[in-house]
Amino acid sequence: MAGTGYRRGSPGRAAPADPHIDALDGVRAIAAFAVLTFHVAIESGAALGDDFFTGLLARGDVAVPIFFTLSGLLLYRPWAAAALAGGPAPDTRAYLVRRALRILPAYWLVVAAALALWSRDRLGDPGTWLVLLTLTQTYHPDPWWAGLGPKGLAQMWSLCVEAAFYLLLPLLAAGLAAFARRAGADVGRRARRLLLGLAVLALASPVTVVLSHHPVYLPHLNSWLPRSMAYFACGMAFAVVLAWAEGDRSPGNPARRLRRSVASAPGTLWLVAALAYAIAVTPVAGPRFIGVEGVWPGLFKTVLYATVAVCLVAPAALPPRPAPLIGRILGNRVIRWLGRISYGVFLWQFVALHAWYQLTAQWPFTGGFLGNLVAVAAITIMLAEATHRLVEEPARGLGRRISARLRRGAAAGDAASAAAPHVKPEHANRSSSGALP
Repeated sequence: MAGTGYRRGSPGRAAPADPHIDALDGVRAIAAFAVLTFHVAIESGAALGDDFFTGLLARGDVAVPIFFTLSGLLLYRPWAAAALAGGPAPDTRAYLVRRALRILPAYWLVVAAALALWSRDRLGDPGTWLVLLTLTQTYHPDPWWAGLGPKGLAQMWSLCVEAAFYLLLPLLAAGLAAFARRAGADVGRRARRLLLGLAVLALASPVTVVLSHHPVYLPHLNSWLPRSMAYFACGMAFAVVLAWAEGDRSPGNPARRLRRSVASAPGTLWLVAALAYAIAVTPVAGPRFIGVEGVWPGLFKTVLYATVAVCLVAPAALPPRPAPLIGRILGNRVIRWLGRISYGVFLWQFVALHAWYQLTAQWPFTGGFLGNLVAVAAITIMLAEATHRLVEEPARGLGRRISARLRRGAAAGDAASAAAPHVKPEHANRSSSGALP
């Protein structure tokens, strides 16, 4: 259509990126504090009972798939737009620089704090620093710590999964784009190919569930990227839908119809998410905290958690305009602020939790849930706000400047190549062999 830069059925320039989606800050905030609530519930013993309420607390780890879905959506968007438009992919070096400076400086600060507080005997061990600072602790064949990580850092297994996805994403995007191009110039056919490729990619999760149990139980596979790939693929599918809706503005575009349908019934999706969460509380999804889940419970849990993540993210991400209710709940100033500091909330929560328990002389699996939640949340928010202002924002600014410089350099190189005189193939062959033209 005129004015969009696109004609239906033919790729053109990349679809213009949607403006910042404020409601996603709210989803991020809810997920961050759900994880915090889950960890306090475990530490206080409130999530270890047999009743339905404790089951709701024990399944708070569903917030992790929500984070993964958000990452898939937000990070794959420019690649999805480029794949549909036939335009150039984002600069990989600039992308990796931004990702590294987004997550590593604040993470390194928390690692140093946790080791100084509870693992002083490891401060002089180069191997400990190497695996922790490079986010490779989940691949350690013989870790010195018990559980998922050193004290104060147990939640970082999910950041290791995120980092693996960051590194793999340019390769996944290139493969998906090549697969989509085989459909020809039609934007809709390319989009359908991308969605098909993502459906195949999501199969990595159930395959990993099976492999983690057969022929022997391999629990470490649960903290590797393939186990969570379905959640990232769901978010990447949202990115394709957004790019498809922008790239083909014809009235019959299925992506545009989907966006309108989601906008008209966010409550239905929230209800589906609540039902899936309630089912996950039951034994169908395996033991809540202690014990080994079987293959079928693992598969059911993956499907249920993906359903929760999709049905919570879709109403915030897909509607062309945020519904008034969503804007009031997810887009208000307070929850958007909490969303902006949510990375710090994730990073500091175990340091705050263990420090609070140590300060108040409480033993693990004891203490009042609500009182401890309020205290730990307050400490975590203060640390997260300070880290956001003093570490995250300066690092992100540096990342933007470096990535902009890299993009300018790449653009200058492309312009120089385009301006260079073209050499006929036969001349190139003769020159390469040392013969004169």
